[in-house]
Amino acid sequence: METIPAWQVVLLSSIATWLVVSSVLNVTQKLRSSIQPWIAHKVSSGTPFILQIQKLQHKFLDSLFSFLSCVVSVPFYTGFLPLLFWSGHGKLARQMTLLMAFCDYMGNCVKDVVSAPRPNSPPARRVTATKDEKENALEYGLPSSHTLNTVCLSGYLLYYILSRNQSGDIPVALVGFAMICLIVGLIGFGRIYLGMHSLIDVIGGLVMGLMILAFWLTIHEYVDCFIVSGQNVTSFWAALSFLLLFAYPTPELPTPSFEYHTAFNGVTFGIVSGIQQTYHLFHHENVPRIFTPELAVHTFLGRVLVGIPAILLVKFCSKVLAKWILPVTMNAMGIPIRSSNYIPALNGSNTDKKSDKSKQSGHLQKLFSRQDSFDVDTGIRFLQYAGLAWAVVDLCFHCSFSQPNRRAGISVAE
Repeated sequence: METIPAWQVVLLSSIATWLVVSSVLNVTQKLRSSIQPWIAHKVSSGTPFILQIQKLQHKFLDSLFSFLSCVVSVPFYTGFLPLLFWSGHGKLARQMTLLMAFCDYMGNCVKDVVSAPRPNSPPARRVTATKDEKENALEYGLPSSHTLNTVCLSGYLLYYILSRNQSGDIPVALVGFAMICLIVGLIGFGRIYLGMHSLIDVIGGLVMGLMILAFWLTIHEYVDCFIVSGQNVTSFWAALSFLLLFAYPTPELPTPSFEYHTAFNGVTFGIVSGIQQTYHLFHHENVPRIFTPELAVHTFLGRVLVGIPAILLVKFCSKVLAKWILPVTMNAMGIPIRSSNYIPALNGSNTDKKSDKSKQSGHLQKLFSRQDSFDVDTGIRFLQYAGLAWAVVDLCFHCSFSQPNRRAGISVAE
């Protein structure tokens, strides 16, 4: 029987203890009442600054900053990260995935704890050119997730490139740093120009992004080592994912933030469980990489053409299975459930106003409240994205990606 390392017990117990204590002491409400008025005042007083920037209004700038916002959005990274795995850069891909999930969780937690408003529109002009931007506008403001994510992911990418460049080329490092500063500056300026954030939101995203990046650079090697060769990896991550769902704070009003976290939480679990099982087959450091004779561009494109339909099919099947299994399981356990979206038959289970306020089912206080039912959509969303991520790193490689590895002299027995 596999032993459970002491640090895992300590970490999970600490999180569980914090959940109980924070719920009993009502920490979220106390933090919000002390921070929110100050942030709201800063947002309101920053409106003239936004209006001054928006005097530059031009169709080209609208398109430019809307495009940049899409390029650094969570949906873009969700679509881009599978390509990194399939291109042979497994370590970079899994680190970027975990960092993205960490940024998304921490940023959205702060958003919903503070529950600070976005700039008033009007008087500010808010540009939401895409469906994704319209959904983002439903979230709270502080911090700017786009700024936070850009700082963390571009900063880690630069670190990864420089760490693999043993020559220590200082001009390359300076150019890379300058490019990151330019991108972060454009993203921050663009969020204000588009009327999505105030200056305090962008500054908050910048500071928080630097703090998360610094923390991640101190632990990323330990995290990666644990995922690829640790003990009790899958069961530990399952317990961690479960606790994080309940640890998520309840916002003042429902927002899409918890749904985004649930999806990325599922993606992270699927990646970790898949990598832990197939690292020595498909994801070690000697696998063929794109632009090498072992993995030509046309082979990579073939992976993409096969992989994308495969993961979408798995996502669909995972959702269907979850919609069938979870209600049956929870009913068998005597847990009353409802569904706010996925299962119409359960949609009217709890129609009072209280159900709207408690739509986000990942809050610990619901375990201690008199809530009539739990929203099964959280579990369905988690499982469908976990299935999608597992397909990226496991199923796709087993089904159609193993041949290039064998041509490169990497056997299954390796």
